[in-house]
Amino acid sequence: MAIKILDHGSKDYQKMVEMRYNILRKPLGLTFSPEELAREKEDILIGCFEEDKLEGCCLLTKTDPTTVKLRQMAVTSGLQGKGIGRVLLVFAENIARDKGFKKITMNARKNALGFYDKLGYKVVGDEFLEVTLPHFTMEKEL
Repeated sequence: MAIKILDHGSKDYQKMVEMRYNILRKPLGLTFSPEELAREKEDILIGCFEEDKLEGCCLLTKTDPTTVKLRQMAVTSGLQGKGIGRVLLVFAENIARDKGFKKITMNARKNALGFYDKLGYKVVGDEFLEVTLPHFTMEKEL
């Protein structure tokens, strides 16, 4: 398993967009706009590969000088529960810390709260709807 930072617009980035669409958006009848994807040029794009096959991904978006937001965490169906998400998240935390960020926030789907809680993230605030699903804001000091 290899985890790496992807270049926006690269072949691996295209695999990442396709994975996020199939896992996170398509089941909800949603797509990505060209503007949404263009904004990701400034993000830290992270992929987990087994040989040439993308198995998981996430991205970090700077929200202020000390904080990044974890977004679009996805792991291939059938591989969830095998530790890929944990490895991705630890890698993302290390990259954020190396770049001088002090905190990671996220809007976590309600059904993923347990996963993030085990890794030290805490709920801040009340439940809300995003992309038609219940979410909570979670954060962790780095």
